Amino acid sequence: MKILVVGGAGYIGSHMVKMLHLAGHDVVTLDNLSNGYRDAVLYGEFVEGDIADRDLLDQLFSEHQFDGVLHFASYIQVGESVEKPAMYYENNVSNTLTLLSVMADAGVKSFIFSSTAAIFGEPDYVPIDEKHGRLPINPYGHSKLMVEQILCDFDNAYGLKSVCLRYFNAAGADADGELGERHIPETHLIPLVLQAASGRRDAISIFGTDYDTPDGTCIRDYIHIEDLCSAHLLALEALVSGGDSRVYNMGNGQGYSIRDVIDTVKKVTSSGFDVIEAPRRDGDPARLVADSKLLQADLGWSPKYPDLETIIRHAWEWEQKHNWT
Repeated sequence: MKILVVGGAGYIGSHMVKMLHLAGHDVVTLDNLSNGYRDAVLYGEFVEGDIADRDLLDQLFSEHQFDGVLHFASYIQVGESVEKPAMYYENNVSNTLTLLSVMADAGVKSFIFSSTAAIFGEPDYVPIDEKHGRLPINPYGHSKLMVEQILCDFDNAYGLKSVCLRYFNAAGADADGELGERHIPETHLIPLVLQAASGRRDAISIFGTDYDTPDGTCIRDYIHIEDLCSAHLLALEALVSGGDSRVYNMGNGQGYSIRDVIDTVKKVTSSGFDVIEAPRRDGDPARLVADSKLLQADLGWSPKYPDLETIIRHAWEWEQKHNWT
């Protein structure tokens, strides 16, 4: 297949480009490099540009006969979305609408959307399945839910089929050591703890130790980056083969606490570092874990690296190899 990956120079997108290439597909990456890195795109054609640029998109879709599009070009920081909602609605919703409109005009019918379990807001129960109510509590979650609704309408009106994959935390790094996670600033827990282990960070803070969980710290869902990408590939293949639009939740099924992550990092790295117990942050639920049973049943997805230790070991190998600054 010939596939367009938007946001393919970012953390998830770059791993996806590699997986598509190794699966024998022809990949074109479109990225404005606002949060991605040109050197992370190891395979296929790279185009620097923005999905807001209708003329550029028209040109790309006229030059290439794409079989499908994968979308990783959203802004993803919850706190930033609260401070700058206009930026999030413009990029995550308006710019995605531009891309979808070009796809519809070009007759490209298969779209894989990197959604989020943040569309559910404060969970009524965990693990969260697809029947859970959708009540996002921040602009980031709202923007993703809006796109899901747009996709439903585009399917009804134009026959554009989509799969939305909702997950919380991609983690780990490419098992070959070619790719990994690097954000400036870094906001994700596992790389932050690894920075403390490598000495790039003085300490790590735990925000709240009195939650109703076994060890008092928040429980979150982590999926290895390669397992995440394999689900996207299965969803793409299903759509291109004539599958219908679907939405899937994706998680590890049980979650890991903040202390689990810290303790596992110490075990994997044989490093000691200071841990600061800080007050709770507003809006942090005690547990956020997604249910993947439907995804597993429909597409046959199963994680290759389900355990936290492997996720952290791969991320630690990346941290040691590059020690990004």
